[in-house]
Amino acid sequence: MDSNLIQPVGVLGFGVEGQSTFKYLVREGIKEIVVMDKNPVTLPEVPADVNVKTFSGDNYMDGLKDCVTVVRSAGVYPMSQELFKFQMNGGIMTSQIQLFLEQTRSAKVVGVTGTLGKGSTVSMISHILDKCGKKNAIGGNFGVPALDLLEDETPERISILELSSFQLMTLSVSPDVGVVLRVSTEHLDWHKTVEEYRDAKANLVRWQKRGGTCVYLKDAAPTAKIASESPAATKYSITLADGPNAGNGDAVIDGATLAIGGETLYLADCKVKGIYQLENMAAATLACKALGIPVADAFNALKSYETLPFRMEFKGEKNGIEFYNDSYATRPDATIAATASMKRPFALILGGSEKNADFTELSNILVKQRPNLKRIALIGATAERMLESLRQAGLDSAGSGIVAGIFPTLEEAFADSLSIGNGGTVIMSPACASFGLFKNYKVRGQVFDKLVSEV
Repeated sequence: MDSNLIQPVGVLGFGVEGQSTFKYLVREGIKEIVVMDKNPVTLPEVPADVNVKTFSGDNYMDGLKDCVTVVRSAGVYPMSQELFKFQMNGGIMTSQIQLFLEQTRSAKVVGVTGTLGKGSTVSMISHILDKCGKKNAIGGNFGVPALDLLEDETPERISILELSSFQLMTLSVSPDVGVVLRVSTEHLDWHKTVEEYRDAKANLVRWQKRGGTCVYLKDAAPTAKIASESPAATKYSITLADGPNAGNGDAVIDGATLAIGGETLYLADCKVKGIYQLENMAAATLACKALGIPVADAFNALKSYETLPFRMEFKGEKNGIEFYNDSYATRPDATIAATASMKRPFALILGGSEKNADFTELSNILVKQRPNLKRIALIGATAERMLESLRQAGLDSAGSGIVAGIFPTLEEAFADSLSIGNGGTVIMSPACASFGLFKNYKVRGQVFDKLVSEV
């Protein structure tokens, strides 16, 4: 493997990804390395013949003056004045994903992006390949950092990458199979505009070769526009039977069924819950079809696929009440999708830390389009603002039939939700991040699981 990186090489950002980049550079025999991070830098053990300079604090970008090449970590915004000046003066900027795609020896690389469902789709693809006896590995934004995948790579392996807009932003090479899931708006605290966010996503397919494959949602306009930028000759589309394209696609979702090429998958036969998962299942199946897996085999594999933790995870039934843990739902559109799957009367736990999201659409859908929603328990910094948004949508009108209240802790919100009673469902799908009350969505999910276990 030859990285062709011109030294000295900078590692910009020294979190998990940056530390993986550092290990890669040492493996590649790079002797002059510059590490830059706003936080204090703690280096791993460095071989005696490797010279490392470190820059931290507010002026960490000063290290650029000592670099010819810089490997940007995903979280570092690439359009800064400092990086622009660095490149104008002849500096070369690259990234983990760029280096991986340039050097991989994998049989095929699948890249998955979108606002929702990336992790589930990537793990579904891996599950199908496992069941069909195909070697595969997951990396990128999910699994291990991409450059770690190069360590034990074999030519028969398929690499599956979950890719965020941060990772895609400066990419100039695309994977063999590109999957574009539903794209809304996200990370506008980082991206300057919605257009910039979507333009970054488009790099997943923009540089594909003609022999590549692009999988996309035809009914979702931003996703279809991104797919239109792919030069790949093969494009597989996913549509809804009652959507704007009237089911005119390679995969058709009709209620709780998925049809592809004469084969039908019934959600009732699967371990996963939630109608929205059919979009992810369609995308995973079409990606595997592009890799030579028969649709029937993919469908058969999906029947045994189990949901990732804290993503509409069914936690069982106790005292006649079903419990769902959807702690991973940190955005309103995730909660909209989750609540669409509820069949029984249900109580919803909502709220968390403030990201200045707009709750208008969520509130309108909850109040006007979820007739079986009976209780809402609000927690966290967003609780007051969410309650006001729900009231604007008509929460207090005679017809809504929804009881809502604010609670200081998840424990108290959970206790209130139990009054949904026998035959009901309790779902935690917060539509917000967890910071403030919890370290992250995983800890929030673990607390919910513990509460369910004590019922």
